[in-house]
Amino acid sequence: YFNIKKIAPERVQTAELGYRGTIRKNIFVDMVGYVSRYRNFIGYKIGADVTPIPGTTFIQVNNIYRIAANSDEIVYTYGYSVGVNYYLNNHISFAANYSYNKLDKKSDDPLIPAFNTPLNKYNIGITGRDLEFTLFNKFHFKNYGFSVNYRWVEGFQYEGSPQFTGYVPQYDFTDAQISKRIPKIKATFKAGASNLLNEQRFTVYGGPTTGRLAYFSVLVELN
Repeated sequence: YFNIKKIAPERVQTAELGYRGTIRKNIFVDMVGYVSRYRNFIGYKIGADVTPIPGTTFIQVNNIYRIAANSDEIVYTYGYSVGVNYYLNNHISFAANYSYNKLDKKSDDPLIPAFNTPLNKYNIGITGRDLEFTLFNKFHFKNYGFSVNYRWVEGFQYEGSPQFTGYVPQYDFTDAQISKRIPKIKATFKAGASNLLNEQRFTVYGGPTTGRLAYFSVLVELN
C-alpha cells in the first residue's frame, strides 16, 4: 500500500543581501547571500510493488515507483557567492569566484529532495586582450588575446531516478583559449578547448564521462 497526496505548487519566500562595486578603480567585487523558505517543497518518494516469497523472509520486487511529492515540512536553502575581478592594466585581468549552496531538510522526512547542487565550487582565471610583445628582439606579435580558467566542483550526492542516484566525485577542469584579431579584414580568429587536459569525468550520476571539447571560430564584424 502506497499513497501520496496530490502534488501542490511550491511556494518560496527569498531574502537576498548583496554588494557590487569597485575598489581603488581596478578591483571589481560582486557578492550576494540568500536564504529561501519553501512550503510544499517538491521532491519525490520511492515506492515498490513487492510479493512475499512463501516460507522465507525474502520478497520479490516487481516494480519500483518514483513519484513527485511535496514535503510535509518547511525546507530551507541558503548560500552565498563572492566574485572578484582584478584589472592589472588595460590588457591583463584576473578573476575568481566562489559559491556555497546548502539545503536544510529534516533527516526524518522521507522526501528525496533531488537538490543536486554541490556544497562548494570555485573558478580562477586570467584573461589577456589586445596584447603586443616581441620575442628574442625579432618576432613581433600584435592584437593577440588569451584566457585560461580553472573550475573546481566538490563531490555531491546526485538524486535522479532510482537507478540514477549516487555520489558524483569531486571534479575539476581547465579551459583555455587564444585569439588573434586582424583589423585589416575586421576579423578575429579563436582556437581553444574546454577541459583542455582531457580529464574524464562525469557530472551526472549514471551519465557518460566527458572529455576535451576543442573548437575554432572566426568572427567577422561587417559594420
